[in-house]
Formats: sequence, C-alpha cells, structure tokens
Amino acid sequence: MFELLKTDHATKARLGRVTTARGVIDTPVFMPVGTQGSVKALDPRELIEMGTQIMLGNTYHLNLRPGLEIIQAAGGLHKFISWKKPILTDSGGFQVFSLSPIRKIKPHGVEFRSHLDGSLLFIGPKESMHIQKVLGSDIAMLFDECPAHGCSPKEAAAAVERTIRWALECREQERADGQQYFGIVQGGSDASLREQCAKALVAMDFDGYAIGGVSVGEPEPEMMRAVDYTEPFLPANKARYAMGLGTPAQLVELVARGVDMFDCVLPTRVARNGTAFTSKGSVNIKAGYNKADFSPIEENCACYACQNFSRAYLRHLLNVDEILGLRMVSVHNSHMYLKLMQDIRENIAAGTFGEFRRKYAEQYVPTQKILDDRAQDILKQSGHGEVASRGE
Repeated sequence: MFELLKTDHATKARLGRVTTARGVIDTPVFMPVGTQGSVKALDPRELIEMGTQIMLGNTYHLNLRPGLEIIQAAGGLHKFISWKKPILTDSGGFQVFSLSPIRKIKPHGVEFRSHLDGSLLFIGPKESMHIQKVLGSDIAMLFDECPAHGCSPKEAAAAVERTIRWALECREQERADGQQYFGIVQGGSDASLREQCAKALVAMDFDGYAIGGVSVGEPEPEMMRAVDYTEPFLPANKARYAMGLGTPAQLVELVARGVDMFDCVLPTRVARNGTAFTSKGSVNIKAGYNKADFSPIEENCACYACQNFSRAYLRHLLNVDEILGLRMVSVHNSHMYLKLMQDIRENIAAGTFGEFRRKYAEQYVPTQKILDDRAQDILKQSGHGEVASRGE
C-alpha cells in the first residue's frame, strides 16, 4: 500500500510511504541491489546502519543458484540471507531477454539456455511468479519483455503486447502472504506505446508500477523522455519505480519527475574499479593525485570509510588488491546514495526541494566522469552471451 504524504509545489517530487508486510518504507527511496541474495562487499549490519529500508533480490539468478529447494527449506529468502526488512524481487525478465543469442520467445514465456551450464530452461509469467512466491519477497515484479535499445517499432510494439498479456497471467498467480505485485511499463522511447502499456496495466489495478526498459544503453535525454512519457499515466495513489537507475544527479532529476523508488548496481559496481561518488561528481580513488591525499573521500561524510580512512590509504589498498579497499569504497558509495535519498525526503517535507535540485545540478560536475568507461560499457550490455542485468 502506498500513501502520498506531500507533493512538491515546484516539481512533481513526492513524499510518500509504502507499507509492506515487513515494514514501512519512506519514499523517495534507494534500494541496494542484492542479486544473489547479498549486496556485493556489504553485510546486512552495514546496510541497516547506513539506513537501508529495502533491498533487491533477483528471480533469475536465485532460481539457478542456490535453487528454490534450498531457499524453501531455509524458510524463504529473508531467513536464508538473514534480512528482516522488506525485499523486492525482480521478475527475471530483464535477465532472460538479455540472453538474445540463446533464447526463443513463446506465447507463454521464454525458452533459453542457462548462462552457467547451457541447460535448456523456460520461464514465463507462471514460473516467475511461482519463484517469487517461494522466495517470499514483499514486492514481486511482473514478468515482462524488455526490448533492446534501438529495436524496431514493430519489435517494441510486440514487446508491449506481450508485457500486457503476460501481466494478465501474472495477476492470476498465487502470491505469498502479504506479497504485493508491481506492473512494469514498457514501450521504449515511443510515447504512444508507453501510454498504451501504462493505461492497460493501471486498469489491472496492481499495487505499484515500474518504468522499465530504461538504463539499457540509451542516451540520458532519451531515458528521461521515457520517464516523462510514462509518469502522467500512472496513478497518484500508487508507488512509482524507475528500474535500474541511476547516477546521483539522475536520481535527483527523476525524483523531480515524480518517481518514488530506485535501484542501481552502480554504487558497488564502480567501487570495485576504484570509483567513488560524491555530491560534486565521481572521483577515481586509484588516480595518482590521491597518493598523498590524507583527506577522506568526501568531507563531512558520516560513512565509516570517510570517518576512518584517507584517500591515500584507500588508493593503496585498491592498488595492491586488498579487499578492504573495494569494501570501503562500496560502503561510501552505498551510504552516499542512501543519504542523498534522506536529504531529498527532508527537502520535499520542508518545501525546499526545488532549490535543492537547482543547487545539486550546479555542483555535480559531469566532466568528473560520473561513470568510468568500463561502467558505461557494462550498462550498455545487451547480451552477447552474458547476462546483462539490473543486478550484479
């Protein structure tokens, strides 16, 4: 259940609250990604200490390893990973459709080869929702088709048709106790397809709605347009979730466009390459200019890494491949994303979000390489034998 508490007077930003079986989530919210049942390099204690309200798991990956039998025997995903707060599970659709060379679309799902051992598998609406029922997630995403960026209009229209038809099948499946279903709006960069898909899903009255098919390699302006094309057709009394997004500056802009929930692998993924996010842009901790810099990653940051370690020490750890280095940059980046959401909520509540947005855009410098080249390549993956994922 979503409760709209306040709307910003200068933008579409919303202050809200999502109530789940395992707790209340204040929105706008960032959800750390735990694809395999763990947020990379972080433990549950750290996540809770930095203010995590909800984390993600991935249907595709967890179904392959460790498998449903193990998770069911453990009493569900929450008990298996020792996480008492809410969990949202992705449907697996994005991962399956990234396997473009080794999948075949059928009327009721997709036949594909496992990226692990090449075994033949099938997943569709019934299978995806059953897996998520066994996982016992608090929010389960519907099985959808995520078309590749740059696909033809015909392919985009077919993906929307299947997404709508599969949503009807998903709706009929048995849920775990208290489990909520979120529909996923597709349509690429086509305004009419976005409208068609959103209206059809809203008519089915799901618990919340996601904007899918973004962050799949498209330029940022196109990504923002996809959100703008979708948001007007989503109900004000339901949560809105932009899947797989984005950089800190993008999150601020997306909140201004009326989005409530976000997830992204970037905080921990780029940390493993030595990239740290700050309120003024990204920083390459491994760069030579940090060799004798004994200041923290970011001044006035309350995360454990910034309170205890210098850039010089973290650079040393990263350059000698010590695990502590990537862990501490992961801690900082994750804390930074969660603190940004807290600041956004406070500014919406105070009626100052418009000014906060303006100042943030002014100070966040794109020339500091918000994403390093490797991270951009990862985000643009469209398959080619790998599982491009909103997870890690």
